[in-house]
Amino acid sequence: MKVTVKVPATSANLGPGFDCLGLALPIYNTLTIEETVLPGTGVEINLMSEGDNIDEMIFDNVPKDENSIVYKAVEMLYNSIGQEPSELRINIQSQIPITRGLGSSASVVVGGLIAANKLLGSPADTTALLSIATEVEGHPDNVAPAILGGFVMSSREDDGSIITEKLNWPEEWDITVCIPDFELSTNIARSVLPESVPLQDAVFNAKHLAMLIQAINTKDVKLMKNALHDRLHQPYREKLIPGMKEIMEAFIHEDNVIGTVLSGAGPSILVISHKYDLDKIKSTVRSIWESLSIKSDIRTLKIENNGAEIIEG
Repeated sequence: MKVTVKVPATSANLGPGFDCLGLALPIYNTLTIEETVLPGTGVEINLMSEGDNIDEMIFDNVPKDENSIVYKAVEMLYNSIGQEPSELRINIQSQIPITRGLGSSASVVVGGLIAANKLLGSPADTTALLSIATEVEGHPDNVAPAILGGFVMSSREDDGSIITEKLNWPEEWDITVCIPDFELSTNIARSVLPESVPLQDAVFNAKHLAMLIQAINTKDVKLMKNALHDRLHQPYREKLIPGMKEIMEAFIHEDNVIGTVLSGAGPSILVISHKYDLDKIKSTVRSIWESLSIKSDIRTLKIENNGAEIIEG
């Protein structure tokens, strides 16, 4: 038996929502797990890139054995019901760029868990899968929208429970995803963050996160434009991402550009707009990065309201 799962890309943080906000995007990884019949073969993981994927060169550095995060997630699921993983073949068809802040690791964790759960007869519910995925990833901001779809706020509580809530992203707000051709690992992006921040910066983000939630609920463009500011992670990560400061400054005075934020840990950038010239956004970002000899893939996308889906099995 084999099971195939399609999982959307995700973008976390959205400015002030550090480690607690995330949205799903219509770029997908497709993961297939099947139990093999040959004893002693262990786990076999195959990574395949679709189309003109700029990440093929770094596939060689992705673990393809028991050290892979997808296998670790599957193993945790098996162990949770008192079993050990059988001989497994895991195929990952990749469309989501790796190490670009678009939830590529969350997608394979979620895909592996959902596929393995189906193979096992679905012993785990969504809450349990979300808990295991969060344990593997460290926080739920990417795995929650990968599982649930849409725009999700999430929190891992002190007792280990995961709280999630889906919000209705305004359909008229466009998201232009700007993906540069250089990678930035989450570990490096995390390493530049301070262990503590000034109280005024924590208060600043709390205020702006509250504004953001209200702006989305009321579709208030003006309030959202004010809300998308952050002092907890973006100022520290800016030095790791050539052109980020220039891209953000390019749209400050454009009325219908709601805001520009880092996608997850970066280096991808989201430009959120309302009734604005999308070609102008793309040409502006592309021009800034080209001046720094950086190639880019820039797409305007709608939020993917469906989370991970079983498409075979």
